[in-house]
Amino acid sequence: MNVGVIGYGSMGKMLADKFIASGNQKIEEVFVANRSKEKLSTAPEGLVICDNNSELADKSNIVFVCVRPSDIGNIVAEIDGALKQDALLVSLNGNVTFETLGRISKRKMAKVIPSVTAEIDRSQTLVCYNELVSEEDKAILKDILGCIGRVIELPENEMGMGSELVSCMPGFIASIFDVICKEARNHTQISDDQIVNMVLNTMSATGDLMLRKEMTFEEVVTRVATKGGITQEGTQVVYDKLPEIAGELFDKTLAKRRMIAEKAAASFNEAK
Repeated sequence: MNVGVIGYGSMGKMLADKFIASGNQKIEEVFVANRSKEKLSTAPEGLVICDNNSELADKSNIVFVCVRPSDIGNIVAEIDGALKQDALLVSLNGNVTFETLGRISKRKMAKVIPSVTAEIDRSQTLVCYNELVSEEDKAILKDILGCIGRVIELPENEMGMGSELVSCMPGFIASIFDVICKEARNHTQISDDQIVNMVLNTMSATGDLMLRKEMTFEEVVTRVATKGGITQEGTQVVYDKLPEIAGELFDKTLAKRRMIAEKAAASFNEAK
């Protein structure tokens, strides 16, 4: 089976490089194509560079389209005639619906949303499919995506919120703890590096503890925050103040997601 990756930006490069390094026996060759040939100069040995997107589509059984939402329509229109009859077309943008994609191409399609944690093979990768994709296709895609972490199948209408929870979440978590570390500096002489290191390792260990012991967030809070104690004083502030911020966060990100989807749908009308 040949795999093609169109777009060698941060996500396309990560996927193509991981696929070639995985040693997956189901993958025979990995093809890449990119508008800027200069970016392909960093491609590792083993990747096959194509002159254009249509050449890549003609050679690949699975084609990953890793471009901006506004460019997806033009790319799909460009390669549709070159795709193999049984090819699986994979979009790395969850905001462009299968209905919108179907205006240009009536093919087997999937949407895949990895996380930045794929860089350490611990992505929670979301995937959904249109009605043309077989169970065998799903199994193959899940297998090759296994090189970057765990694969989670969701219905298409839940990909937005799912993306907030796994793809956007590293950014949300980093911003939250960035604020906490900056505020901590106002109350201590501990160095910045030590503060960050202490928080990062505690955060990572807490996650591992919860996963290994199958603990809930509430159980961890109860375990650490004894009644009337110091930790309870702090956790109560979080429970009192953070819900409003979290609600606004999801309201704004989901609204932005809908706006992007609408703009992408408009661009597809131009690409037809």
